Amino acid sequence: MKAVVQRVTQAKVSVCGQTVGAIVAGLVVLLAIGRGDGEEEARWMANKIAHLRIFEDEAGKFNRSILDVGGQVLLVSQFTLYGDARKGRRPSFTEAASSDVAESLVNRVAQLLVDHGVPVASGRFQAHMLVEIHNDGPVTIILDKQPPRQVLPVLAD
Repeated sequence: MKAVVQRVTQAKVSVCGQTVGAIVAGLVVLLAIGRGDGEEEARWMANKIAHLRIFEDEAGKFNRSILDVGGQVLLVSQFTLYGDARKGRRPSFTEAASSDVAESLVNRVAQLLVDHGVPVASGRFQAHMLVEIHNDGPVTIILDKQPPRQVLPVLAD
């Protein structure tokens, strides 16, 4: 499970010219579900988003979470975060979860955020969406439940 989290002053998502989700000050979360993701990853991601300290305190330090500032989350499914463009010119999406699994887990993350006390608006799954983001800062954080790939040392002959 991967997410791009952006601190925003406002954001909205539209489908066919109609706004389907909108927030004022808070976070836009572009969320991708990977093959093999499940309840553990959903809980980890929701907890991380709810408690991520990327809002400034009186001293200008990142010490406040979305819960601390009473903000909202606009959650948008974005499988393209799993695009692998290391080979060729067209990204491969083989690491993204199937649409039925992904939709269920995106909805689960939204519910878990609500359970934490965070108001959530969302886009429309598998729709062509126009997302308007007023990034504040700009502050953008990438969250990835998977551990970083280990780079093996090159051994001399």
